[in-house]
Amino acid sequence: MTQPVPVRRVPDHLRTALRLAGSGLPVLPLRAGKVPFGNCRSCTGNRCGGRPNMKTPGPCACPRPCHAWAAATTDPGILTSRPWQTAWAEAAAVAYHPGGAGLTVLDLDNADAVTWARAHLPPTRTVATTRGEHWIYRGTLPSANRVRPGVDLKSRMAYARWRGPGHGSIAALPTAVRALATPRPSTARPARAAVAVAAPVGGGQCPHRTPTYLERGIGMAEQRITEARSAVHATVYRTFLAVLSRHGRCGCLTDTHIARLFTAAQAKGESPRHCADAWTNARTTLGL
Repeated sequence: MTQPVPVRRVPDHLRTALRLAGSGLPVLPLRAGKVPFGNCRSCTGNRCGGRPNMKTPGPCACPRPCHAWAAATTDPGILTSRPWQTAWAEAAAVAYHPGGAGLTVLDLDNADAVTWARAHLPPTRTVATTRGEHWIYRGTLPSANRVRPGVDLKSRMAYARWRGPGHGSIAALPTAVRALATPRPSTARPARAAVAVAAPVGGGQCPHRTPTYLERGIGMAEQRITEARSAVHATVYRTFLAVLSRHGRCGCLTDTHIARLFTAAQAKGESPRHCADAWTNARTTLGL
């Protein structure tokens, strides 16, 4: 008697991912805690040449989904490849890259934030979350956390957890949301320019402006976070403190550098909120 050929079961998260990819959403698997899979050994410290902080994935050729949001794809061949199938078998959720689909997700983290959105923003597609709602608009923005109490923007260089299709039609990105993404200068002191900075005491050019010096420092900080095996939260804080103590007073750090550090921390399980808190605490400690 012929034995039946076993049917390989497609994990539920992979099935969802394939459906979303078919609709144009670049997707990736998330581990428990809503965090992406960390870099494999080949990609640790960007040895692979990949740069997760870029606006497009790559140029890493690693077959694993280990570059956070930059690993998101709509290619079913990649999604069903052996390394990705292994990740899907371990995945706790599906995420997508809103910016890669031309979208912005307004993450409303609590009831007060939802109430504010309903009073000030045009209606759009809404998706219920554990504590609040996701409001989805057509158009992209730089991602940012805490643009107002309980509100995060997830668009470019970020991922959002898939929580279902939601309700309503997707509206165009309104001016009020674009305004949230515009950095506001501090009222406590003049904002520091990202490139033109005052010379340090004693004269001469800021030594941290040397690209090689700064790049080596950021790379070492990323590696320190990535290689942490325990006390990750403490390691992230100490690393942020070290970076700010070296580069925080001359104005040489840019949003790209900070995004690289946050990406490394989130790949180790830190939430965006923990990253922001650690960065703020480090700045406070140093009086910045």
